[in-house]
Amino acid sequence: MIRRVMSAAALALMLAAVPGDAMAARRAVVLTIDGAIGPAFADFIAMELAGLSPADTGLVVLRMNTPGGLDGSMRKIISAILASPVPVATYVAPSGARAASAGTYIAYASAVAAMAPGTNIGAATPIQLGGGSFFPTDKKKDADKDKKDAEQNESGDTHMRKVINDAIAYIRSLAELNGRNVEWAEKAVRQADSLSASAALELNVIDLIASDVPELLRKADGRTVKAAGKPVKLETAGLEIVRIEAGWRTQLLAIITNPNVAFMLMLIGIYGIIFELATPGSIGPGLVGGISLLVALYALNLLPINYAGAGLVLLGVALMVAEVFIGSFGVIGVAGVVAFAIGSFMMFQSGVPGFELSIAVVAAATLVSAALFAIVLYLLVRSRGRPVVTGKEAILGAEGEAVAWQQDTGRVRVLGEIWLARSARPLEPGTRIKVVDRDGLVLHVEPA
Repeated sequence: MIRRVMSAAALALMLAAVPGDAMAARRAVVLTIDGAIGPAFADFIAMELAGLSPADTGLVVLRMNTPGGLDGSMRKIISAILASPVPVATYVAPSGARAASAGTYIAYASAVAAMAPGTNIGAATPIQLGGGSFFPTDKKKDADKDKKDAEQNESGDTHMRKVINDAIAYIRSLAELNGRNVEWAEKAVRQADSLSASAALELNVIDLIASDVPELLRKADGRTVKAAGKPVKLETAGLEIVRIEAGWRTQLLAIITNPNVAFMLMLIGIYGIIFELATPGSIGPGLVGGISLLVALYALNLLPINYAGAGLVLLGVALMVAEVFIGSFGVIGVAGVVAFAIGSFMMFQSGVPGFELSIAVVAAATLVSAALFAIVLYLLVRSRGRPVVTGKEAILGAEGEAVAWQQDTGRVRVLGEIWLARSARPLEPGTRIKVVDRDGLVLHVEPA
């Protein structure tokens, strides 16, 4: 018993002798961004960073391979990085990966910026709503001429100047915060410049090159960086590496916020509700359509969409439906197909990596919508050529037999029913007759 007490006391003294900082840094958490930066990844990174504490985490490694993404999602990730009390290291990996566009801003915002050999960073020019970069390039001209043309284009449009100046100011502030190359940061925005890992290290765009995460931890050890605005000395050598993968919620959100998926869900929702209204009580189309439309609206609420384009898509569907009921010989229907196609291309921003609407999806959706419209229109025209099976027209020409007769009036059985009838001449009971006209509830008949 005495031996156990002495052992416990000795252990307590050893733990007390260990510095607090050494006890705190027990693990390095690795988060991964692989693909376009959107609402799903932004929520995942922000939520994980908010849940970490310096008491058990010495460093967060944001392993990144991205072509860019949405501005709002990028800023949300950067805000979470700057507010995190745990230092964040952005690591562009594996070899062949890139940190383009939004990835460049995130790397500049991080306490440590690292790249694997064979990776690149840059091309941070914002994308305008209509698609394409703000500054056109001409490969036949030299870099100085490109820059001059870019500055002329910038001064020619107030909106472009505002957006590009905002992006430059933002990345400059991030560069100054972490002591990185300010001039190249502005060049990456103005001229979409890009660098290899070795060139980025030479120009002080990144802090180190590492082949893997353990090497990154060894090279980052002992550096003094900023976390939540305060200087922190990294003690990363020998940290346990813990990888946290995105859960099912993040993966599901990433799927439905894909513009192609959101677009198709919206169409399924619209057509499902239309079919339910056309055939009340079928239930199935209404349920599928309602659920799809609600999910699509949730996804579209998170994505930057052009509401004029969305309006044209809805107008196109409405015109194709109206064609079926109005019957304008295809004029309204063709206009609906055109409005649908144009609205589909306008609906999402073009040029934003990972958030463009596929031409193949638009073409397929347009063809399917046009095919549905054509099928319904064909069935409608075909139904008009069929004989009428109700009302006065349905009974004309029908045959039956006389049941009872007096002079020029009597009763006949036609289509299983007894009718009052008139005839130009008397008819014997049992005589086969044919209906030639109808006056209210009285049939005009003649011998068949």
